[in-house]
Amino acid sequence: MSQENVEVVMGLQRDPDDDFVQLLRDDGMWAQLVQAVAPFVHVAAETARPGLPGGKTYTGLDGFRESWLDWLAPYAEYRTEVEEAIDCGERVVLLQRSSGRLAGSTKEVKLAPAVVYTVRDGKIARFEPYADRAEALKAVGLRE
Repeated sequence: MSQENVEVVMGLQRDPDDDFVQLLRDDGMWAQLVQAVAPFVHVAAETARPGLPGGKTYTGLDGFRESWLDWLAPYAEYRTEVEEAIDCGERVVLLQRSSGRLAGSTKEVKLAPAVVYTVRDGKIARFEPYADRAEALKAVGLRE
């Protein structure tokens, strides 16, 4: 079952060239994304930010969007790509590379975050982004 969980998570990943700022701020693009991913996400899925400032928990796809909009507030553009997917049973860790440009700047910001997904019954039940990969790995009982 765990390989299937990795496949569910990887199937929801965006193209590395997709700009998350545009995707999440544009209502039309967001509506298309929701239509595509809704069958693979529990209605009451949680988005928690344990490794990011604020620590708030959001609910459902609208909560997922709100969480991302909070994170993206200072950015003019933001892209992310998966480097590695780690199978942890019902949890899947994605090690990522992200880059963005803050509003009013031409300089690129580079990040190496991780995201822990919890999959139940073949659907995403929880999404936890971590700015620090070591914290994400610790959350699933692994070491960097």
